[in-house]
Amino acid sequence: MFEFRILKKDKRTRARVGVLKTPHGVVYTPAFVPVATKGALRGISFEEARKFGSEIFMINTFHFYVEGDYKIVKKFGGLHKFLNIDYPLMTDSGGFQVFSLGFGLEHGVGKISNMFPGENKPGQHPKDNPAFIKKNLVKITEEGAEFKYYKNGKKLFLDAETSIKTQKQLGADIIFAFDECTSPLSDYEYTKKSVERTHRWAVRSFNEFEKGPKTKQALMGIIQGGEFKDLRERAVEFISSLPFFGFGIGGPLGQSKKDMHKILDWTLPILPEGKPKHLLGIGDVDDIFNGVERGIDTFDCVNPTRLARHGTAFIRGGRINLKSGRYVNDKNPIDKNCRCRVCRDYSRAYVSHLIREWEIYGVMLLVEHNLFYILNLMEEIRRSIKEDKFLELKKKYLGRG
Repeated sequence: MFEFRILKKDKRTRARVGVLKTPHGVVYTPAFVPVATKGALRGISFEEARKFGSEIFMINTFHFYVEGDYKIVKKFGGLHKFLNIDYPLMTDSGGFQVFSLGFGLEHGVGKISNMFPGENKPGQHPKDNPAFIKKNLVKITEEGAEFKYYKNGKKLFLDAETSIKTQKQLGADIIFAFDECTSPLSDYEYTKKSVERTHRWAVRSFNEFEKGPKTKQALMGIIQGGEFKDLRERAVEFISSLPFFGFGIGGPLGQSKKDMHKILDWTLPILPEGKPKHLLGIGDVDDIFNGVERGIDTFDCVNPTRLARHGTAFIRGGRINLKSGRYVNDKNPIDKNCRCRVCRDYSRAYVSHLIREWEIYGVMLLVEHNLFYILNLMEEIRRSIKEDKFLELKKKYLGRG
């Protein structure tokens, strides 16, 4: 029912092309997994994303749990029937939201601000901005996480058993064990205790997964450990000793992207080679190249749609923000190297006009471009690995090998 097979390895790096077989279809890796947080992609349909090359999507367990909508999904027979799609799906464990409502708020770190606080400009580091730091809404214990839901102040509780039960009811093909994502500002002692607790939660997650009627799902374990080498190595040893289908590499991934590369260099070579590796919540173009180079098979990230909502587009060598007045008269396409419909039919000036006028169609065009750009990039990466030209492609996009 589930299978992961490595088809080709790059001769100079740990990059590899593989095929992931699930009950709802196959996924060719390395692959990008668009995030459909509450059951829909922001600004584009699943069908359009599929046309661009997306073979699998990520749904957010936490939001279906806190709103109680997982009960409705269960009545429909799972997410595939509820969404009326027949594609492979992933669900996360809810562990990241425990972080974002907890130490993420307290430390001023997260998707909205920056997952890498060491890369903030002088004076922008969370420790330098106490006014930014907000109240921690989560109490973490051995049993699980109690938190106040930000929409209504209602107290809710999430633990390993609840996370797995909810994910089984949602019915995604690939699901994740419940974990604690610590903050990049957490010290060694807290991170050590958290890793040990996450390992106990991993056992509880697996035991809950094995209970009751078998589902057509595969369970992934998560490697935590912060920016500490011995904790990452301990996590690999423990999580890989359990019969998980594959592994998620969880955050925090250090204070900077250089730290993330170091953490991946510690972690990936000592994980079982024949199992899939997923990098959780990371998906900028440079992150994809550096992750693939080290052996990552799949990535999920909200960036293509979130950046589009803020007027930002991917281009070769970086990004541009079309809210800027510098594009008012720009007749060029968003990216002259891109083959998407938006770059073929529209100018930067027109898309900039729509974005500055708050026209929803402008966001839709940027979502279309950004998703096409990332999914086309993954296709190029797979081809480059097959041809042993991965480092050349990386240099072409990033300007360095």
